[in-house]
Amino acid sequence: MDGGLMSRAALGLIVLSIDQTMEYEWRRIIDLPGVAFFESRIPCPPDITPALLMEMHKDIATGTALLLPGIDLQVVAFGCTSGSIVIGEEEIFSQIRRVRPGVACTTPITAAMAGLKALNAKRIALLTPYVESVNNLFKKHIEEKGVEISRIATFNHAVDADVACIDAETLKNAILKIGAAPDVEAVFVSCTSLRMCDHTREIEQLLGKPVLASNSAMAWHALRLAGIDDVLPQWGRLFEV
Repeated sequence: MDGGLMSRAALGLIVLSIDQTMEYEWRRIIDLPGVAFFESRIPCPPDITPALLMEMHKDIATGTALLLPGIDLQVVAFGCTSGSIVIGEEEIFSQIRRVRPGVACTTPITAAMAGLKALNAKRIALLTPYVESVNNLFKKHIEEKGVEISRIATFNHAVDADVACIDAETLKNAILKIGAAPDVEAVFVSCTSLRMCDHTREIEQLLGKPVLASNSAMAWHALRLAGIDDVLPQWGRLFEV
């Protein structure tokens, strides 16, 4: 008998029923001996609006309960950036800890803010696929945490399946354009459906500034919360801190 797949750490991941991207990106990033993650899915409407995102609140504890019952997890991550802001990080953590008392928790926005702090980035550009009402919530939330949004751009999609099909060249061009301004210290690309992890390092090298994205930031934060300090520069500057 040994420690199995999770001799170093076991992570839980709550994925939305409509998400096409997160598990792929986490499998790419968390490919480390002795570190494993286990996911469950919860219902989510296809449209990204504040009212519909709030509906996920009631299923968080149930989704947590499906994650390896009876086996210790070091971290549980809730995989929705916009939902984390609409529902509230502390409320999400409270729902998770109803099932897993005392467990470390993160969300994409929690992770992004921790990552920006670790990188000492205080003025950022924000790129999202969201509609204006969701973007306004993001701006308010991030600036209340002490980070200034110098620039904001959006693809203006309300349907998550469309967001998952935004291609790499489009993402790269948008990030380079919005991130080039001298008052931008880093770029945060928000939404777990955007396919970013395979391109972050290249874009950072072209831009000359850190680029954070929802899935990779949350993977980084989950690893660090679990005590996994491996340096993985292939996934971006954040994985060097």
